[in-house]
Amino acid sequence: MMKKFAIFAFSISLLLQVNCIESNASDEPKHPIQMKWSFDGMTGKFDKQSIQRGFKVYKEVCSACHSIKRVAFRNLMEIGFSEEEIKTLASEYEVNDGPNDEGEMFERPARLSDIIPGPYPNEKAARAANNGAYPLDLSLIIKARHDGANYVYSLLTGYSNPPSGFELGENMYYNPYFMAGGEQLAMTPPLHTEGQVEFDDGTKATVDQMAKDIVNFLQWVAEPEMQESKSLGIKVLIFLSFFTILFYIAKKRIWKRIE
Repeated sequence: MMKKFAIFAFSISLLLQVNCIESNASDEPKHPIQMKWSFDGMTGKFDKQSIQRGFKVYKEVCSACHSIKRVAFRNLMEIGFSEEEIKTLASEYEVNDGPNDEGEMFERPARLSDIIPGPYPNEKAARAANNGAYPLDLSLIIKARHDGANYVYSLLTGYSNPPSGFELGENMYYNPYFMAGGEQLAMTPPLHTEGQVEFDDGTKATVDQMAKDIVNFLQWVAEPEMQESKSLGIKVLIFLSFFTILFYIAKKRIWKRIE
């Protein structure tokens, strides 16, 4: 009798633990949507057309709040922009320089060697403009988040109405993919309207397309050397494979003589 009671009690305890785990799991953000990216895998490559479109999305949408402090204007030549196009782009920006001969700082048009300026002069100005929140620099956001490319894509396309009973804070937006904020964040949906950006190559600017393009751009920003690294890795593997076979044959011949 006591043995049956113990088994029953253990079963109840196990059931309660499972329910508790499921309850806790439901409080976690959704797993990112798994996309197929051109840069995935050992032979992955950058889609330069998409990266160029992504830069336009960044410039016209994301740059209102976020900076990319690791990118200079001249780096944009790596993704297919001509020097003249970049000089024209740089001329639209003013950067602080100096001091001059009088010891004063001054502003001048940006040059190819300058870092692309962010929207705020310093962190305090950024917080003052965003109700105390500090917009992240996006240079390494893909590497800084687990499953970064899929996470950023899911976050950008994941804004929706909260489920029934969900308490949404004032001036907050519901996004089930948001990692650190109880599925709600203060950032307004940045990509919300089809045609929000007009692409030069005629690609239709749906929310999904803009999200893919900005992810491709941010992947390049985070790892501009990716293609070269993967190419070198493949060459090293081929080299090691060749010499492994060569040494194996040499070993067999040497030991055959000894036997």
